[in-house]
Amino acid sequence: MMSSAVTLSDPLVLPCGATLRNRLIKAAMTEGVADAHNRATPRHVTLYRRWAAGGAAVLLTGNVQVDRRHLERPGNVVIEGEQSPEALAALRAWAAAGAEHGSQIWMQISHAGRQTPAAVNPEPMAPSDVALAMPGAQFGKPRPMTQPEILDVIVRFAHVAKVARDTGFGGVQVHAAHGYLISEFLSPDVNTRADAWGGSLENRARLLLEVVRAIRRAVGPNFPISVKLNSADFQRGGFSHADSIRVAAWLNAESVDLLEISGGTYEQPRLVGLDDLTLHPEKSEVRQESTVAREAYFLAYAADIRAATTMPLMVTGGFRTLEGMNAALESGAMDVVGVGRPYCVDPLAGSKLMAGAATVPAMERRLRIGGGWLGPASPFAMVRALNGWGQQGWFCLQILRMADGLNPNLKLGVFKAFQDYQKNEAATAKAMAR
Repeated sequence: MMSSAVTLSDPLVLPCGATLRNRLIKAAMTEGVADAHNRATPRHVTLYRRWAAGGAAVLLTGNVQVDRRHLERPGNVVIEGEQSPEALAALRAWAAAGAEHGSQIWMQISHAGRQTPAAVNPEPMAPSDVALAMPGAQFGKPRPMTQPEILDVIVRFAHVAKVARDTGFGGVQVHAAHGYLISEFLSPDVNTRADAWGGSLENRARLLLEVVRAIRRAVGPNFPISVKLNSADFQRGGFSHADSIRVAAWLNAESVDLLEISGGTYEQPRLVGLDDLTLHPEKSEVRQESTVAREAYFLAYAADIRAATTMPLMVTGGFRTLEGMNAALESGAMDVVGVGRPYCVDPLAGSKLMAGAATVPAMERRLRIGGGWLGPASPFAMVRALNGWGQQGWFCLQILRMADGLNPNLKLGVFKAFQDYQKNEAATAKAMAR
């Protein structure tokens, strides 16, 4: 348990020996500003130079993909095989920008699995052929992976981590949450395999544990490795909170330096405070009431994981006040606060908190959703999806503006954001070099 005197401004020494200058981390958010070959660009430099002034100890990047066939969106950065001098120089410039003002920048590494948009890949690989139960035709039916393909993914994660270290990134985070590939393997609802990679929780967690071990071998003992893990998928038959506690305990024995606790998938996007974008709402699990009334969406779940682990824990989602952040730290349930969307409204949000500001920007009040047909509680799955993706698009567009050197547009409405975001994604996909 942490001392009751701990605050957001206090440093933290990680198990690998690295020190965080405070307890605030800018959470990973997808940037979508890679070039047509999925390489880093000057837009990453502009964006992260701005965020580096925002006071966080660590800036987590958006998910850098290990396989160009499996992107979370067409503007993702991808690292595959031997990198060209130009690609390596772009990564070094990105890393240097994120390390300005004393911050560290850690690369989040991911594989989108079945959550790859159909515009990128109409038949993505996944543990099994279970398709996303969401309205529309944004995602294709996945193809089950072969054992050689699974082993190849492990090698890819380790390769990207080594490239990150060698180009100046201060750490890496393995994305094992939110319904992407590793999260899919963890879920018995999505992973219906009958081999060594499916069935028991030990088998379903094998990919995650082997990825962490391969990365540690590739980067050495002194390089920070983080993992982002769902506290639960919030779907009946999916990855449960009890599963999460067991997996966290296994990760605790694998030299993980920081475990980030989150939750949900595209079908159940609790990571952004939304519910039920699935076509099967009857499968939804209700979040514990004790967490709903608090700022932190997943703090109660972190407290359970804390009882089974000793590694530092990070909770992301819902934090809005300095008082709430310090209270969560003082509870001993967590060690680091993750803040994401406020940095889309005010890139200096963290610096203002460190200077004594009471709150981060309340950007939800700026989203003109209202209680009409676009309201979040609609009984229609398509309307709920439109609202959810509209909100997500709103924040993504603010990131694009900042990457272009502009200020966030706080007058942008959600419906227009949904339209503009879809246009941007379609144009980016069309421009991709195939």
